[in-house]
Amino acid sequence: MRTFSATAGSGATVGIQTFSEAEAALAVIADTQVVADAVDGLLRAHPPSKVTAQNFLEAQFDAGLAWVHNPAGAGGLGLAPELQSIVNSKIESADGPTGAILNPIGYGMCGPAIAAHGSEEQLKMLRALFSAEHIWCQMFSEPGAGSDVASLATRAVRDGDEWIVNGQKVWTTLAHESQWGLLIARTDPDVPKHSGMTAFLVDMSLDGIEVRPLRQITGDAEFNEVYFTDVRISDTMRLDDVGRGWPVAITTLMNERVSIGAGPVNTAESPVEHLLAVWSTMGNADPVMRDRVTRIWIQAEVNRLTNARASANQGAGTPGPEGSVGKLAMAENVQELYNAVTDMYGAEGMLFTDYTMSRELITLFSGDMTRNFLRSRATSIEGGSSEVLRNVLGERVLGLPGDVRVDRDKAWSEIPRS
Repeated sequence: MRTFSATAGSGATVGIQTFSEAEAALAVIADTQVVADAVDGLLRAHPPSKVTAQNFLEAQFDAGLAWVHNPAGAGGLGLAPELQSIVNSKIESADGPTGAILNPIGYGMCGPAIAAHGSEEQLKMLRALFSAEHIWCQMFSEPGAGSDVASLATRAVRDGDEWIVNGQKVWTTLAHESQWGLLIARTDPDVPKHSGMTAFLVDMSLDGIEVRPLRQITGDAEFNEVYFTDVRISDTMRLDDVGRGWPVAITTLMNERVSIGAGPVNTAESPVEHLLAVWSTMGNADPVMRDRVTRIWIQAEVNRLTNARASANQGAGTPGPEGSVGKLAMAENVQELYNAVTDMYGAEGMLFTDYTMSRELITLFSGDMTRNFLRSRATSIEGGSSEVLRNVLGERVLGLPGDVRVDRDKAWSEIPRS
């Protein structure tokens, strides 16, 4: 490959690069400037303090700054995904809104699945998703299909240009607030379980859909059971081909783990700030607690930097299994953090003053430390339990032998079910 050498004013050679390397470096610089200029223009034309969150996010989408790696017209500019960090940093510094707070399931999970698998017409749904005009939910888990999503039993039977859906989903976050949902249903029971599923985009106002609250130990009911009784879904709302539900599920779940692993998103305080605030007023006289707080802070910072590096290196499309590692580390760190906070409160930490059921869209962790302690119990379950993620880490990252799976090649209809 041809090369060139650059010389300083004295004539000394300062470096040798291939043309392709030089061109790539120049392209990165040019793309970085394009994105930075576009964000500056967005903030000038739509100051976050003077427009509604929805209007700002719509303008961000139209400028191609929603997901910069998406194609033009789908909220992107067709650029490298790592440039999204420039967008996020500038908007955060200007106190701009983010879809990760307003529409967490849509932004972090359903949006990437639609972008990767959707038709040209379905890509048009991304604008309302990104702006949080339409809240989204994800309907995968069932009473008999939690960690093993591929064993799900909700059926979708084709009837001309429609599909008739019957079944039950569970642990569906924000289903009661959602206008749309991403559903995986079984369309062919006579093939192995991973091959007989299909994905659908579901209008949550359709006849036959019933949403029932599931109350948590915090008193909140942020997730739900969803029942489908003869629900008719147009084939135009099928995401990807018939039988391609498992690849759609993988795209969604891998993005979910990256989203959760990046850490809790709050409108005000982060868990680490909660820890430091409580320690500074209640626990800083105890050297043992100081050591404990220091270790938790270091682990949280390691997790943050690791996730930042992973995000910078991530290509467009479905994230790799490394996202499962970040989610696993985050879950254990947050639980240890709020354990320490509760210990610093002493006997007061056992008091929970308000168990009123709330159906409001709330931040993951709030200023109520007892609620945060209770809510943190879910972090090692939601988005894939820690036990499942350790299997993913062992098999897909470390290359260890997989678990014995006797049902891999059996038709779903032949597998015993409880």
